[in-house]
Amino acid sequence: MPIYEFHCPDCQQDSELLVRSSNWQGTACPRCGSVKLEKKLSVFASSVAGGSGGGEGAVCTTKPSSCGLCGTGKAHSH
Repeated sequence: MPIYEFHCPDCQQDSELLVRSSNWQGTACPRCGSVKLEKKLSVFASSVAGGSGGGEGAVCTTKPSSCGLCGTGKAHSH
C-alpha cells in the first residue's frame, strides 16, 4: 500500500498515511479524527542509473549503458 500525504481542513495539519489508493475517502485524520481529509500532491524523489546523477562520487563502469560518468561531460575512458 502506498503512503499518501493529506491535509485536514479542520485542524489544519498535514499527515502521511498508509492507505489503499482507491479507498482513502473516509480515512480519519490521526490528529483530530475528522474524515474530511484532502489528498495533497506529493513530491517524490528519483535517482538515475549510476548513482548520484550529477557525477559526484560516480565511477565509470566501463559499460556505457550503466556508466555513472557517461553523459556528464566529465573526462573518462572505457
